[in-house]
Amino acid sequence: MGDFIVELWAFMKERKKFWLLPIITILIVFGVLIVLSQGSAVAPFIYTIF
Repeated sequence: MGDFIVELWAFMKERKKFWLLPIITILIVFGVLIVLSQGSAVAPFIYTIF
């Protein structure tokens, strides 16, 4: 996993694609939020966001 992040950062640095960083960050945050909220009492409130 660490190699992937290093390669992704090198790609964004070389190609000047820094606008991808906020998109990737938001996708990761939403993914973690969905995974952690499954099966909990918070799940119905999370799904109203989407």
